[in-house]
Amino acid sequence: MKKMISSVMAVLTFVVVSCTNSNNQDKSNLNNSEEGLIFPRGEKIENDRFHGIAWLQSLVVSDSVNHIAVGSVTFEPGARTKWHLHPDGQIIMAIAGVGYYQEQGGPKIILQKGDVVTCPPDVPHWHGASADKEFVQIAITSRLKGPTEWLHTVSDEEYHAGEK
Repeated sequence: MKKMISSVMAVLTFVVVSCTNSNNQDKSNLNNSEEGLIFPRGEKIENDRFHGIAWLQSLVVSDSVNHIAVGSVTFEPGARTKWHLHPDGQIIMAIAGVGYYQEQGGPKIILQKGDVVTCPPDVPHWHGASADKEFVQIAITSRLKGPTEWLHTVSDEEYHAGEK
């Protein structure tokens, strides 16, 4: 457990220091370049759990000793997850761009660099980029009580709700 906590704290410290030391230039729209990113984009996500184009860079892979997974996810404008839930909850840290987060039955929340969301256990939610800006997040997910449960697609109506 101490090793797991140390690993997560090391990643969080790196993210905070990197965000603090980044220059003040607006990099909200990263234009498919890795310039300005803290971590590389990683691999393009090629599954049906996402709508649009997104990349995943695994930072900590959960295993039998360390039940926490940490990844950097880069969403192109308009890209988003399906509705899903985590038996142990999840933490989302916004590190670049503009994104959205919504829990089932709640309002869509706009996320910007420095925002942190704690997703409660077993609560359906989705997250992704705004319609016109890329979004980069760090997702911290415990796998102790089981894997993510993927649900249905976020409709365009749900995605655009609340926009003017």
